[in-house]
Amino acid sequence: MLLKINLYYVFNLSTLSIAFLVLSSCYKFEGSQTVPAYIKIDTVLLSTYYPEQGSNSNAIKDVWVYVNDKQIGAFELPAMFPVLEMGKQELEIRPGIKVNGISSTRAPYPFYKPIIYDDFVFTPDSTTNVTKPETEYYSNLNFVWMEDFEQPGISLVESSSSDTNIVRTQPANNPEAYLSENSKYSGLISLTTEKNLYSATSSNSYPIPLQGSPTILEIDFKTNNLINVGIIIQEYGNFIKIPLVILNHSKNWNKIYVNLGPNLSLHPQATDFKVFFESVLETDLNSASIYLDNIKIINRPY
Repeated sequence: MLLKINLYYVFNLSTLSIAFLVLSSCYKFEGSQTVPAYIKIDTVLLSTYYPEQGSNSNAIKDVWVYVNDKQIGAFELPAMFPVLEMGKQELEIRPGIKVNGISSTRAPYPFYKPIIYDDFVFTPDSTTNVTKPETEYYSNLNFVWMEDFEQPGISLVESSSSDTNIVRTQPANNPEAYLSENSKYSGLISLTTEKNLYSATSSNSYPIPLQGSPTILEIDFKTNNLINVGIIIQEYGNFIKIPLVILNHSKNWNKIYVNLGPNLSLHPQATDFKVFFESVLETDLNSASIYLDNIKIINRPY
C-alpha cells in the first residue's frame, strides 16, 4: 500500500533511496462506488516573483495527489489516473521532483506550494483535465544565493588550479543560452586540450542552516562534458570538500535539485560552506562547452 512520506526524512536523511510510489498496483477502491472518475494532468507550471525568487525554471516530473487529505498516489507526468469519488471534493496536487536527479529518489518538493482545488468536481466514467495547474515557492524561504548571469559580475571565483574561467554567453539571446522572459545570458565554461581544467567556488560563504532545515541547490545546465558539484564546509578551521553529484551530458537544458541538507547536518559545528564546480576535459574530446544558469541555494528555517 502507499505510505505518506514525511518530507523531513526525504530531504534530511543521508541516504536518499526513496522508492517512487505508483498507484496502478496498490490503490484499493473503498465504499460502494465502483465506477471511477478519471483525472488528467499533463504538466505543472511554476510562477515566481523574479526579483526575489529568480527564474521560474523547474523540473516538476511528478504529481503527488490527495483527495480530502487522503493520498491517492504519485504519478509521473503526463498522468491520467482513476479516483473513486464523485461530486465536489478537495483535490490537492503536490509537485514532485527527482532528488539529486535520481529516478529512485522522487519526492514532493518541499519548497513548492501544493495546488488545492476546494470544490473540484469528480464525474464518474468521465475524464477531467486539470489544465496547467500552477505552483509557487512558499513565502517563508531564504534565497541564500542566486546567480542567473544576467549581470556582468559573476558570483563564482576560480581556484588557482583552474586554467579557464566562466563567462557570460555572447551576444545577448545567444541560442545556446537559457532564454526566457528574464534570461538573455547564461554562464559558459569552455574546455580545450590546452585549457582542460575548471575549478571554482561560490564567491561567498553561507551560514550553516539550523539543524534539520531543508537546503536545496538548484542548477540549470547543458553540457557535453561531465562536471562535478559539491560543497566545501569550514569546520574548526579546516575545509572539508564533499562531492555530491555529477552533471551528466545533456544536449538540452536540464535542471537538477541537489539536496545539501544531510551533509550540512552532519557538521553542526561548522561555521559556513561554499558550493564548488569542477570539470576536466574528457579524454575523447578536443573541446567541450558547459552551460550553467539559474543557480539557487534555498532553505527554510526548520
